[in-house]
Amino acid sequence: MFLNSSHTPRKRFGQNFLRDEYVISKIVEIVDPTCKETIVEIGPGLGSLTKPLLQCVDELHVVELDRDIVQFLKENFANCLVIHESDALKFDFLFFNRLIRVVGNLPYNISTPLLFHVAKYSNVKDMHFMLQKEVVDRICALPDSKDYGKLTIMLQYKFKCHKMLDVGRECFYPTPKVNSAIVRLVPKNSGESYVVEERKLSLIVTQAFNQRRKTIQNSLKTLVSPDIFEKLEIDVKKRAENLTISEYINLANII
Repeated sequence: MFLNSSHTPRKRFGQNFLRDEYVISKIVEIVDPTCKETIVEIGPGLGSLTKPLLQCVDELHVVELDRDIVQFLKENFANCLVIHESDALKFDFLFFNRLIRVVGNLPYNISTPLLFHVAKYSNVKDMHFMLQKEVVDRICALPDSKDYGKLTIMLQYKFKCHKMLDVGRECFYPTPKVNSAIVRLVPKNSGESYVVEERKLSLIVTQAFNQRRKTIQNSLKTLVSPDIFEKLEIDVKKRAENLTISEYINLANII
């Protein structure tokens, strides 16, 4: 594995570098890239995943903010890698003007906003991200579980979400305080996806889960009248985690 021992991981960038060769090979196996695909890696770090990806594809782009790491990448991968020195939260993925696949070991401190940023682009074929295990469990949760919440609904309504691999904290340098996991997100096709105004869905879901111990009738009383619950055949005694994504979609579409 490429590892520049002179580089001190920076806490403000949330840098924890993957160093376990078995996990790295499993990630490449899970992504299963083909040579003609355009792969975009967010936060390549010191190249532990970048190097094996380069052996699989003709075109690999990386998005990296840390200037020292950008310099390291230029010195080690200059002739075979396209480097975008940018904040991934502000990067325009439509730059590629073609279908792309996105991978990355996302910094825990910006993982959720970064997920939503990448998720809004229509040219993303799929995403494979290393995230805090707790976040992956929330993304992939089912109704009636403690992990089911706003993050679940706001991603699952337009993506098929699958937990692919658990990754222990010992696989990183420096060692984080939490375990990680790999999640796969694939956009749903037109026959599978929901039609809804995302702003309304977010409003409904946010209010419901901000008061998740209340019944849905009480938590949403300022947004939804009793006759709407009756019309949609939603049990008003349920709590936020008991409603399905379809029920939230129906509520958002009727308010």
